[in-house]
Amino acid sequence: MINQTLKQEISELEADFCFALSDPNRILMLYALSEKPLNVTELTNELGLNQPTTSRHLKVMRERGLVQTVRTGTTVTYHLSDLRLIQALDLLRSVMRDRLTERASLINEIA
Repeated sequence: MINQTLKQEISELEADFCFALSDPNRILMLYALSEKPLNVTELTNELGLNQPTTSRHLKVMRERGLVQTVRTGTTVTYHLSDLRLIQALDLLRSVMRDRLTERASLINEIA
């Protein structure tokens, strides 16, 4: 039986984290920030996005607690709020790779 706490946690997970991870550019930003803290200009250059797009993505992730900021003068530097985010993304990518390998295997068996 699924309890109310589990339902609430899953609802919050979907609303916060899943939405924040629903764009590939945001996932790439998280990977970039896992290497080192970066400001908007550095992230823009790293990912080849324009500055307003980068800022909007960072706002979504900041509001959902995936990234945090440190202000030094006029520069705002972003960093991951929790390195386990990358571990979770790596685990999901591993599951996805396994599924793709399994599908390719099935196709090879048919061919």
